[in-house]
Amino acid sequence: MTENQSAQPPSGPAAIAGQTVFITGASAGIGAACAHAFARAGARLLLAARRQDKLRDLAAALQKEGSPAVHTITLDVRDAAQVSATLGALPEAWRAIDVLINNAGLSRGLDKLQEGKPEDWDEMIDTNVKGLLYVTRAVVPGMIERGRGHIVNLGSTAGHMTYPKGAVYCATKAAEKSISEGLRQDVLGTPVRVTSIDPGMVQTDFSKVRFRGDEERAAKVYQGVTPLQPEDIADAILWAVTRPAHVNISEMLITSIDQANSLLFNR
Repeated sequence: MTENQSAQPPSGPAAIAGQTVFITGASAGIGAACAHAFARAGARLLLAARRQDKLRDLAAALQKEGSPAVHTITLDVRDAAQVSATLGALPEAWRAIDVLINNAGLSRGLDKLQEGKPEDWDEMIDTNVKGLLYVTRAVVPGMIERGRGHIVNLGSTAGHMTYPKGAVYCATKAAEKSISEGLRQDVLGTPVRVTSIDPGMVQTDFSKVRFRGDEERAAKVYQGVTPLQPEDIADAILWAVTRPAHVNISEMLITSIDQANSLLFNR
């Protein structure tokens, strides 16, 4: 082994122990699954969501699972001033963020474009695109200054192929794909890494949120198909951020065995 090789930081799950991982939309679904996965790997967890009660319950469980410290913040990523103020006021011990997981996102409605609701469009664009930008803008300069960091953005198969009645949601995920690609170019020459994780159908509250609490309609989305689980995506994210420091997993497109793309399913 050369002197250069021996100086390399460790890879694998042990590499994340003691690092600070910031997860948006952490109160449920993929965000909560990531919190559990990183807690078991020994990471310090900075968790953000609008539902503080859910975060408090989650925090207690995460420390039992192995996280040395958990800090929760109430955050609506759509509000640029709130993002800037909240992250700017973090306690000193939580300001050096090593990994940012931009997970906050949602879909609203399933309508033909000419029949869609502008308020649904606004919520998707404000959360999935502008929220991603606000949080990234607040965190990445510190990563560059410290000479380390990894940004993981949650995309979707919807960003690769548009499906009927999903034009605006698909557009927001296509925007995430472009933002990730652009950020990767903009941090080139620094040690900061950028990864886009693009899942297909994952069984979370996604459809219930899309249909504004209509559980019967949401349940039909998953009938007759084996979807991915949030833990599958959390496992992929943990793997991506624990590669050797010189390795950047640019993009990972993940579906269940019953999904070929945004349009084709085996039911």
